[in-house]
Amino acid sequence: MSPARHASDAQMDAATWCRHLVPDRSVYAFLADHRQQLFPPEAFEDLTRQGRGHPSVPVEVVASVLVLQALEGLSDREAVSALRRDIAWKVACGLRLDDEGFHPTVLVYWRNRIRVSDRPRRILEAVRQVVQATGVLADRRRRVLDSTILEDAVATQDTVTQLVAAIRRVRRLVPQARAVEVGAHDYDRAGKPVCDWDDPQAKQALVTGLVNDALAVLAAVVGVELTAEQAEAVALLALVAGQDVEAGEQPGSWRIARKVAKDRVISTVDPQARHTRKTSAARRDGYKAHVAAEPETGLFTECALTAAGAPDGPTGVLLLDDEEPGLEVLGDSAYGSGETRAALRVANHTQTIKPAPLTAAVPGGFTKHDFTIDQQAGTVTCPAGWKAPITASGQASFGRRCRRCPLRQRCTTATGGRTIHVHCAPPAAAPPPAASSRATGAGGRWSSARLPGWSPTAAGGCPTAGSSATRCGCRSGSARSTCAACSSWAWPAGTGPGCWPDRPAQPPPPRTRSPAIARRPHPSGQPTTALPQR
Repeated sequence: MSPARHASDAQMDAATWCRHLVPDRSVYAFLADHRQQLFPPEAFEDLTRQGRGHPSVPVEVVASVLVLQALEGLSDREAVSALRRDIAWKVACGLRLDDEGFHPTVLVYWRNRIRVSDRPRRILEAVRQVVQATGVLADRRRRVLDSTILEDAVATQDTVTQLVAAIRRVRRLVPQARAVEVGAHDYDRAGKPVCDWDDPQAKQALVTGLVNDALAVLAAVVGVELTAEQAEAVALLALVAGQDVEAGEQPGSWRIARKVAKDRVISTVDPQARHTRKTSAARRDGYKAHVAAEPETGLFTECALTAAGAPDGPTGVLLLDDEEPGLEVLGDSAYGSGETRAALRVANHTQTIKPAPLTAAVPGGFTKHDFTIDQQAGTVTCPAGWKAPITASGQASFGRRCRRCPLRQRCTTATGGRTIHVHCAPPAAAPPPAASSRATGAGGRWSSARLPGWSPTAAGGCPTAGSSATRCGCRSGSARSTCAACSSWAWPAGTGPGCWPDRPAQPPPPRTRSPAIARRPHPSGQPTTALPQR
C-alpha cells in the first residue's frame, strides 16, 4: 500500500517549483509551511507499526491528505486522484512532482486506527495548536456554522425484527436470560417469526408475545452483575421493548403504537444511528457532522458528531464555546431559531444568519410578520385587531375569534383558528436537582453502558405488565415518569448513576379565561366586524 518513492531532491520537489502558485493564507499554503510541526512522527507512534517491514506512507503525508479530503469533501478515491494530479495537493503534502500517491485503502486504514485510539481528535488538536502559535486566525473574526448528513449503511429494522434481535443477543450473552422460558419465537433459529402478516389479530398476538418475552428476560437479569457488553445488550432490549408499543385493550396485551417515538432507534446493529429528513422527499439514516470554520482560509476551528435528527442550532452554539466574544457568525436558516439567536446574543456575537422562510397558510395570505408580538405585555395582535395572550409554552391561539372574522379567508384554514408560535428568550438556567432516593434494581450500573442520547422513558417508556401506561412512563404518561417495575431499565438524562431527582407532584395550572379583548382599527382602514360576546 506504499507509494513509489524516489530520493528527495530539489529538482523535482513540488514546493520548490510551484509554491508560488498556491495562494497565500490558504489551507494548502498552511500545510506546506507547517506540515512537519503539525504532524510530527512521535505524535503518531501509537498508530504506526514499529520494526522491520515495508516502509509505510509518512504520517505527515497521510494526515495532510485527510485534512484536504475533509476540506474539499472528496471520497477516498477522489482524494488519492487529486494527490496524483493536483499541484496544490503535492505542495501541501511535500511530494515530488512525479509522486504516484498511494492506494485509497491507506486512508481507510489510518482513519480506523485514529478512531479507535486514545486520541481520536489528534489531527484537529494539532491544527488548532499551530493556528494559535502562528496567529493565522488572530485578525479573522468570522466563523461559518454548517452541518451535513453522514449516511449510514445500516438497514432500518421494524419493531418485530428489533425485538427478536435484542432478545436473541441478551440470551446469547447472559446465562440467566437463556434459562427463561419464552414462547413467542424460537430465538435460536435465524429469521423472523412465523406469522400471518395480513391478519391484524395474529400480528398483535405476536407483538404481545415478543414484548412479554422481553419483559421476562429483563426481569431475570435484575440484580445480576453484568459486564459492559452484557449491560449494553440489556439496556438496548429495554429500549426497543418500549419505544414502539403501547398497552392493548386486554390486560397484558401489547400492540404497535400508531406514532413514531421521539429519537427512535432504527436498528439494533447500529443503535446510535437515527432517521432524519433533509426535505419532505429526501429521507436519510445515519449521523450529522457539525463544523465551525473560518471562511477565508477554510480552517476548521471545531467539529462535532451527533445523531442525524439533532438540531443544528444548539450544537452550533457549542462549537463556539472556546472562541472570544465579538465574532461574526454566518449560517443558514437552520441556525435561525429564537433560542440559537438568543444564545449568540448572550455570547456577544454578531449574527449574519439567513432567516427562516415565512410561509402563509393561505397562498398570498397573512404570515407571522403581519402579527404584532408584544413580549412585554405577553400578547399577540392579529391583522383584524384581536389580541391573544402568549401561554407559557410560547403559543398564542385565537381560537373562536377566527370563526366569524372577515379576514379568515386570508389567514387560516384550520378549524380551531390561527395559532402563532412565539420563541421567547430562554430563562435563566435552574440549579440541577438534588439527587435523593436510589433507583431500585441495577439501573445505576448501566449508566456507563448506555449510548449517548438513550432514554427509554423519554422514547416511550418500558412496558410493564403490572403497571398502567400512565404510571410506567409509556406514551399516555409523563415522558419522565417511572414506576418500580421499569425504573431499573431507564433513568432521566442528566442525573447521576442510579439517582432520581426529587419531582414533587404539581397539578397543571388552571385554565383562565382571557381578559376582554381590545379592538383596534385594521391597518388597511377597512372596517372590521365585531365578534359576538360569549
